[in-house]
Amino acid sequence: MWKEEDNKLVRSFEFENFIQAFGFMTQIAIQAEKVNHHPWWSNVYNQVSIKLSTHDAGDIVTQKDRDLASAIDQIYAKYQ
Repeated sequence: MWKEEDNKLVRSFEFENFIQAFGFMTQIAIQAEKVNHHPWWSNVYNQVSIKLSTHDAGDIVTQKDRDLASAIDQIYAKYQ
């Protein structure tokens, strides 16, 4: 589940392997580019950590972040 911490939506995801984690990130990248809203993220082997905030609004959580978080959840559901 997403948590709001330090004016960011934060969530970590775990996969079976690096290929799945990277594929997940690739699908997010395509969606993020479509909506011109890009996450902060990190990846180590099978784990992906994501933080969302809206820079144009002063680095706070906005509807853009909630919408992208929802899209990310839908992508992640394919891996479950």
